[in-house]
Amino acid sequence: MTDSDAEHFPLLTDAGRAMLKRLREHPHAPRYTMECGNRVTADDLRRLQAFEHFLRETPPDWPEGALPTWLDAYLEHAYAQVPAYRRRGPRPTRFEDIATIDRGDLSRAPWDYVPDDVALDGLIVHKTTGTTGQILRVPTHPVVSSGSFPLLKVVLERFGVTLTAGAGQVGVVLVGWQRKAFTYPSVTPQWGDAGHLKLNLHPDDWRDPADRARFLDDLYPEVYTGDPVAFEVLLDLGLKTRPKALISTATTLLPGLRTRLEAAFGCPVVDLYSLNECNAVAVARAGAFELIQPRLYVEILDPHGEPLPDGERGEVVLTGGFNFMWPLVRYRTNDYARRIWRDGRPVLVDLEGRAPVLFRTPAGELRSGLDVTFALKHMPLAQFTLHQASDGVLTLRYSGAMARPDQLRAALLEVFGPDQALELVETDLFAAPGEKMKQYIAD
Repeated sequence: MTDSDAEHFPLLTDAGRAMLKRLREHPHAPRYTMECGNRVTADDLRRLQAFEHFLRETPPDWPEGALPTWLDAYLEHAYAQVPAYRRRGPRPTRFEDIATIDRGDLSRAPWDYVPDDVALDGLIVHKTTGTTGQILRVPTHPVVSSGSFPLLKVVLERFGVTLTAGAGQVGVVLVGWQRKAFTYPSVTPQWGDAGHLKLNLHPDDWRDPADRARFLDDLYPEVYTGDPVAFEVLLDLGLKTRPKALISTATTLLPGLRTRLEAAFGCPVVDLYSLNECNAVAVARAGAFELIQPRLYVEILDPHGEPLPDGERGEVVLTGGFNFMWPLVRYRTNDYARRIWRDGRPVLVDLEGRAPVLFRTPAGELRSGLDVTFALKHMPLAQFTLHQASDGVLTLRYSGAMARPDQLRAALLEVFGPDQALELVETDLFAAPGEKMKQYIAD
């Protein structure tokens, strides 16, 4: 036990101490790069338990053609207590007349979006960067950061997966594959101090690359979370143990890689749409992204900030979320999708990160990024980007050990025509920590 454990783990049990000792002193453990704890107090734990109950009892929906019933009170609080909103003056009568905000607004003065009536005792500031390199400092709280675990638990139940990890077991391991990353061991108090780790699978973080499989097989975690690149590395480790689920976030998960992962690990592979600004938004299921958070309203707006009719494609805009330290009001995500209704509930379809990009064929016809995604969806790619230069040449950069260049070329030429100039570059392609990859770029 270190001197900082009392601060990092206020509710640490004997089982938790034993788990931390095991994770830190394991003969095959990696070189951890930081110390990180949950900072959850007894009051926080009660709030987390209530949050899990709330998630189970409250579906994330609202009547078609209407606003959520909770929204009026939420906006009343935001305009009364959040400096950035309060300075605007009286709240507009119509929700659609409220001005939108974007990442630039939050980045310039993040403290202006923290409510005056929240205590700052448990404040945590999470630093992240976007694809533009724009730093965003997200105010959050132990209840918010640990709220990911009940969200994860309830989401997995939609796929028939029940998490049961408790004392002496490892619940969740977040894996990445980056040249440099923050890595640490921790425990989850709401799961009896079950183990929780953030690991980098890059060989440089390990004394012996073979230790990766030895360590993970010995831990036998219930769930792995990570991005498609990390999961492809996980495939190659030859693990003997099998998790209950894999949860993919951060970048596009193509069906081809999902099929490989499900066949290799024998478990559901869940695609999660999540943002640092407000945590998990939706989960891919039955051909659409189902909303997760009960108090998160999702709009689709056109480039001028006007609401689009259901079924039309536009920018995903969020109001609400469970980060009470940072209430969002009409936050423009720079992600794009269509909102439709299925079984009386709103869902997102054709979800794509960042603004739509149009490419041009040699014949002068236009093709969208969705055309490319559809063409490549059966390929076992971990990540890819497609760039069209001003002279029309396309460059596909990709990572994926099982991907065949001839099949990639054939799929893209089917979209753009046989005369398309095309370069294929296999590379270790991944986003830096906290980034969203720019999938499509056209000069």
